[in-house]
Amino acid sequence: MVRIGMVDFDTSHVVEFTRRLHGVGVAPEDVVEGAGVAAACPGASDMMPERIPVYAEQMRDLGVELVDDPLDLLGRVDAVMVESQQGSKHLRRAEPFLQRGLPVFVDKPFACSLEDAEAMISPARRHGAPLMSCSALRYDPKVLETAALQGQLGECRGVDVWSSAALHPGNPGLFHYGIHGVEMVYALMGAGCRTVRSVSDAGGSVTVGIWPGQRMATLRGLRAAAGGFGFVYHGERGRWMASIEGAAFYSQMLRRVVAMFETGAPPIDLSETREIVAFILAAAASEERDGAPVDLQAE
Repeated sequence: MVRIGMVDFDTSHVVEFTRRLHGVGVAPEDVVEGAGVAAACPGASDMMPERIPVYAEQMRDLGVELVDDPLDLLGRVDAVMVESQQGSKHLRRAEPFLQRGLPVFVDKPFACSLEDAEAMISPARRHGAPLMSCSALRYDPKVLETAALQGQLGECRGVDVWSSAALHPGNPGLFHYGIHGVEMVYALMGAGCRTVRSVSDAGGSVTVGIWPGQRMATLRGLRAAAGGFGFVYHGERGRWMASIEGAAFYSQMLRRVVAMFETGAPPIDLSETREIVAFILAAAASEERDGAPVDLQAE
């Protein structure tokens, strides 16, 4: 049984993940075996500090030992989940554990700058520390089902994704809720985007990514329109449309996180994780240039 430590409690993920790992208050098919949350640090938050005491009490009720400092987790846990909502805090939280070779999952967004992303990837590689970051939407059953349909639909020529994209200054632009849609784009298209264009206003955003081989993805970030998540997959021989319902993606993602903790093999290449940060930064740069194309490799 892998002993997990969690850091920072300003997101409901700490409780939702722990319930699934402990098999408390969830359907049998949502229980994730092989790990449990042994200890956790509530931490602090610049974005939603009011959530911390509420979730801390719920974590105590789930049998989790609470500690005052993230480093107090050392010796108590085998792996760490960094759950801060604010991407700019993830480097400081993750680095001490990566330097000690511990497996680390960093919740979305991985980082809000390429410098921070590289500063986490570097010690992970240097010390052989398994490292993973993603939105759980990447593992929604509808997204996973698309891979099984590729034989029928043919090679992916493009995708149209829609995603709630509420803004918060703590995670600029698509780094906040829009990260869910970006992750879905990458789950369906794969890495390798070359150029990004984006326009945005208070009502939402439209971002276009160009991949080699005349492949294109669009991401509509929803703010004024009804929220939600979904996509259209355009294959050579057919298309598939899906709307995301429910929260089965939490358990699907956690099973892959636990597998990484057990085996040491991350399911997502770190070069793709870095590229997702670059994609979001390129979208922001394009918006500042009135939708002009931005070379992703230059960001």
